[in-house]
Amino acid sequence: MIINILMIVIGFILLIKGADFLVDGASGIAKKFHIPEIIIGLTIVSIGTSMPELFVSITSALNGYEDMAMGNVIGSNLCNLLLILGLSAAITPVIFKKETKFIEIPMCLGVTIIFTILCNIGNGISRIDATILLALFLGFIIYTIIMAKKGEAFDGIDEENRSEEENEKTRKTIINIIYVILGIVALKFGGDFVVEHSEKIARMFNISEKIISLTIIAIGTSLPELVTSVTAAIKHNSDIAIGNIIGSNIFNILLIIGASAMIAPIKYNPTYNLQMGILIVSTIVLCIFPYTDRKDEMTRSNGITYLMLYALYMAMLFAI
Repeated sequence: MIINILMIVIGFILLIKGADFLVDGASGIAKKFHIPEIIIGLTIVSIGTSMPELFVSITSALNGYEDMAMGNVIGSNLCNLLLILGLSAAITPVIFKKETKFIEIPMCLGVTIIFTILCNIGNGISRIDATILLALFLGFIIYTIIMAKKGEAFDGIDEENRSEEENEKTRKTIINIIYVILGIVALKFGGDFVVEHSEKIARMFNISEKIISLTIIAIGTSLPELVTSVTAAIKHNSDIAIGNIIGSNIFNILLIIGASAMIAPIKYNPTYNLQMGILIVSTIVLCIFPYTDRKDEMTRSNGITYLMLYALYMAMLFAI
């Protein structure tokens, strides 16, 4: 018991330091090459922070634990959206850029709906379904590359008007890359430590596998997103905060489920439809946020609303 708690503490330390390195390095790369931070958040940061989900889901699929593979992704996406984005907005209001409002959030909603349909049509994700998901993932990557080439022109930002002070703060590219690599490695091992030893503690208290996958494993594998997005929010890098969440949710469905089901088809438990419904409704609410209260902003009150919804969701899980 004591060893498990100690390993969880070490995991938290790795997650916190890893998130610091990842956010700093990603921001530096974005400024150096005039790439919008939202694109960095949607790609490098999202892939790095999604590594625990990828590791857990592929391992679960290989060992025949379909509920764990599905519960991990569904629970993580709910955690990302309601808990992590909610907490980030409660700390510092999140600003929605045009591409986030008009393209990326609706894209995340569309991916979630497609995933729900595929799960229910064949009672699971077959290799054909996995091919569809991976093809959509490739399309998403192509989109991010196109947006990166366009720079921030989509938002009407003049590259020549960047302040000299910002450019002076830009570190050398090699240092930023090292920061990103160290951050991803620390996040990966930190996430592994927290999930593995939290699961051991949970099993000591005879908690069911479904609850473990939707709560402890889902939250544990989302810890990198939590620490990264909250750190970004504290540093007023709202682009990375929301880009990390939207990108991670898309990656979790398209890449992680797609790759896992390609290795071994995953069966779908219809009882997860309740969680999928909550996830779809929560994403629709996110689509509405830019048009309410303060325009193009997820306010602190919006963040608190999300946190309350997550608390109700967690209470519902243990009540049912």
